[in-house]
Amino acid sequence: MGLADSLLLLAADGEPPGLLPARQQMAFSLGWHIVLACFGVAFPTIIFVVHWRGIVRDDPVALGLAQRWAKVSAVLFAIGAVSGTVLSFEMGLLWPGLMGRFGDVLGLPFAFEGLSFFTEAIFLGIYLYGWGRMPPRRHALMLIPMGIAGVVGTFCVVSVNAWMNNPTGFAIRDGEVVDVNPWRAMFNDAAFLQFAHMWVAAFMVVGLTVAGVYAFGLLRGRVDAHHRMGFTVPFAFASVAAVAQPLIGHVLGMRIHDTQPAKLAAFELAQTTEAPAPLRLGGVLINGEVRWALTIPRLGSIIARNSWDAPVPGLDSVPRSQWPPVNITHLAFQSMVGIGTLLVAVAAVYWLARSRGRDLLGNRWFLRVAVITGPLAILAVESGWVATEVGRQPWTVYQVLTTVDAASESAGLWWSYIAVLVIYLGMTVGAYVILRSMARRWRAGEDDLPSPYGPPRSETVP
Repeated sequence: MGLADSLLLLAADGEPPGLLPARQQMAFSLGWHIVLACFGVAFPTIIFVVHWRGIVRDDPVALGLAQRWAKVSAVLFAIGAVSGTVLSFEMGLLWPGLMGRFGDVLGLPFAFEGLSFFTEAIFLGIYLYGWGRMPPRRHALMLIPMGIAGVVGTFCVVSVNAWMNNPTGFAIRDGEVVDVNPWRAMFNDAAFLQFAHMWVAAFMVVGLTVAGVYAFGLLRGRVDAHHRMGFTVPFAFASVAAVAQPLIGHVLGMRIHDTQPAKLAAFELAQTTEAPAPLRLGGVLINGEVRWALTIPRLGSIIARNSWDAPVPGLDSVPRSQWPPVNITHLAFQSMVGIGTLLVAVAAVYWLARSRGRDLLGNRWFLRVAVITGPLAILAVESGWVATEVGRQPWTVYQVLTTVDAASESAGLWWSYIAVLVIYLGMTVGAYVILRSMARRWRAGEDDLPSPYGPPRSETVP
């Protein structure tokens, strides 16, 4: 039996042979790319703050951080360009039933995303090579269009996912998609709220990841102004985001009650509609029975419905064939919420201690916790996307197109999946080697690493 024949056996009865590899490849490539997308959204704003501080206060530490972070941003952008391009091709390759049928509906946000990408690349290049060649304030302002382009591009992509959860902007007559309104599809009812959730998450990921790098340096004895500012500025952004995120998530959760009751039931591990509904922490559904869950009365209604006794729909409110994978959805959702709560607590402890005059940057236990907050924030984002995407199953376009009908029929997608794994592994290793080399050279005193293909240095323009 050949490899292709063996892989065909992994497909369930009645499912196209391309469904499983399409799911695996999309999950892997999207989960990998989303971290880089976070840096494209949040990093320009953080860099702008330290750069502007350096100009206004004539602070060489802040200017040094901005210059270093610009180099890191360039490396991450280059790698993200590859992974983003792969994702663009995957939409048509893996899901021809979606793009072939709804390409006219989704074309507009994808077109704007492409324009945003090029705009971001242009201004990143200007900013990267503008050190010492442009007036300082004008140079710093190049970060603004760069940041806006990153935000717009991310909104466009998130709006497509929001449309899959809340399809609009078209009609179906005689099995054909007609009356297409791409603007209505792009600005669907869930687009702004879902984007806000992702935008704030990006600041948590970037802020805590960057702060964690400098916390590690502080642990290694590099107690200087460079490391202290390198921790404090991104951690401040992440702290604000960590506090805002539960509020946005609460509003988003209340909307899911009205639009996707099966997903909410899976989030809450609710088999039947309950009023008032409890909150179940942990637990799994096994043979129709919830096991190993800590049940807190009424809290489910408060969180999901903003009420003491409002009902939360159960899985019995939808046909069994339309249930999502309940345990994966539930555990992913609770992982996201649990990690987010922990990150709020870490931020609160730091700023409360600082307000009372205590310097936690000298506390090794706090620094150890700070180091792991970046990976925890990434895990929270990944868990959130798992909850969102798995919780929508069995639909690709909710109540319109099933995932089975959207997937490719080709069993050869396994080879595509293997190729993506190899390519992304190479990019991961390459990114690690490059960034590690840059860090070593900075520690050795090479403050201004050369930019590839950059013009020769000149004197600073006044």
